[in-house]
Amino acid sequence: MSNFNKDTSFETFVVGSLPRPQWVKDLIDDRKNNLINKLDAKLLLDQAVPSAIKMQERAGVDYISDGEWRRESYVKVFADSVSGFEKGLISDPTGVSGLEYPAIVSNMKKIDDIAVSEAVFLKNITQSKTIIALPAPYTIGRRMWSPEHSSSAYETSDDFVQACIPIIREEIKNLIDIGVDAIQLDEPWLALLVDPDYRKRSNISGSQIDHEIQLSIQSINSVVEGLEKIPFSIHLCHAHYNRKHGTKGPYDLIIDALSDMNVDRFAMEFATPDAGGLEVLSKFPKNKTIGLGVIDHTDINIETPEVVVNRVERAMEYIDKSHITLNPDCGFAPSSQNPMDFDEAYKKLRSMSEGSKLLRDKYE
Repeated sequence: MSNFNKDTSFETFVVGSLPRPQWVKDLIDDRKNNLINKLDAKLLLDQAVPSAIKMQERAGVDYISDGEWRRESYVKVFADSVSGFEKGLISDPTGVSGLEYPAIVSNMKKIDDIAVSEAVFLKNITQSKTIIALPAPYTIGRRMWSPEHSSSAYETSDDFVQACIPIIREEIKNLIDIGVDAIQLDEPWLALLVDPDYRKRSNISGSQIDHEIQLSIQSINSVVEGLEKIPFSIHLCHAHYNRKHGTKGPYDLIIDALSDMNVDRFAMEFATPDAGGLEVLSKFPKNKTIGLGVIDHTDINIETPEVVVNRVERAMEYIDKSHITLNPDCGFAPSSQNPMDFDEAYKKLRSMSEGSKLLRDKYE
């Protein structure tokens, strides 16, 4: 039995982030640039975030988040809560967003919670099941370490990854204590490896590919070791900004690694053609749950519930229905400045939920 789909089949999830209204984007930018203090920004966001939560409830999603509206990005949230980072030192290696990222420049020390306060607020607003996303150590390490700026603090990126593990692990323990229903670890940097152009730009080849995969596996397993009170989901994607993916390619290179990760579920992109076809699911581990991407967040066209059903039924050729949950390919706006549309996201989530109901009626 899967650790998901226990209450009902074909459960629906978000992948964390939702598009922000322009005034929320401006508020996050002003907070970043010290034009408003953190407390005043928090009080304003406390009034804004409930609308993101209620939108998901109205759309009929089973597991909901706070939309990540408080975050500048899915990964920078780590740097916002841990000392040792300097802003704006690293450019986007995929070249799709043009955004700059912090670099680690001195030894880390946790100075604030990463997601616990978000989770407490979320649970006080909703009676629905909750999912909270945290960046995975491997992705943090590869995203915010550079030879130029970081080697005096952590000699290698691998050293930095290992140093991130206890910080993320502590945060997870605190999230478990407050009663969240599922935790998602965002690991897009593993999925980027499937793109040969990305590997070439990043000088990753041969044995280094295996090293990268093994480092992701080891760091994930170290984070979740012994924490069995809550199901874990890993999110893999090709990175995106303004409806463009940063990488492309099927998951064949990393699919075998999923068996070695001690988590319950993998939320993966499959609605977009950029992720290749569903055939790779023939190698998906039988004891895991697929978070099937059935909504293409980069496509302006709204999927119908029937399209959602068709995508799931195609996946059922490879995976038993008890191990299939539904989600969009990715978060709609992992960066706060990602120019996506809130109403469009609502319509897509509603179609996903309606498709799930059709599947339940047909197969339960």
